[in-house]
Amino acid sequence: MATYSAAVEKRFLSPGPQPNGLQATADGLWIIDQVSLKAQMVDWETGAVLREFDTDTLHSSGITLGAEALWISSTFGYEIVKIDPLSGETLDRFPDPGRGYSALTENTENRRESSSHGLEWRDGRIYIAGPPTQRIHVMDATTWEEVASFPTGGIRVHGLGWNEDGLLWVADTSAGTVILMDLEKDGRIYDVFRVAEPDEVHGLTVHNGVIWYCDATTRDIGILRR
Repeated sequence: MATYSAAVEKRFLSPGPQPNGLQATADGLWIIDQVSLKAQMVDWETGAVLREFDTDTLHSSGITLGAEALWISSTFGYEIVKIDPLSGETLDRFPDPGRGYSALTENTENRRESSSHGLEWRDGRIYIAGPPTQRIHVMDATTWEEVASFPTGGIRVHGLGWNEDGLLWVADTSAGTVILMDLEKDGRIYDVFRVAEPDEVHGLTVHNGVIWYCDATTRDIGILRR
């Protein structure tokens, strides 16, 4: 298992104030913003908005595409929301398995409950990154039953993205790392690299073998060169 630093190549700024989740598609890059709550598809080269709509979510942190629907993690709504990718209409809502209290929050009466961040779709299942639980939760998208879960080995798990071999890249915002996990082998870790400060990897996705990221603090959309 290697440990090294990735080179950051910034490509364009997000159209929204705080991009927090990404999903690669052939038609464009989907971005979910945690402040405007808009889902926006942008051009890969220019960042120009190709499609956008408001979402009925709260502090959105993750987005993925599957079964002809967008799935968005409504972090302070404590739900995973299923949305029509053409109209923006809410199709369904599901309880978030990653709901809980962050390990980074002191145990006081004033601490705030939170829920999941990054999402990915694969073979009828939703993979959900839960910072409060520090686990990847695997949900059957039809029955919404949890079929598996895996510890992330990190502090504040965030963006997710499949590589070409079916392994899952998992970003940890607080640790400043991205790890490569095999969820077919109980979450075994095969690789890890650091992302140099001040860049923070919030949303993450993979397009044509390249890892893309967004930073909610700077609005940067870019790629990570390993």
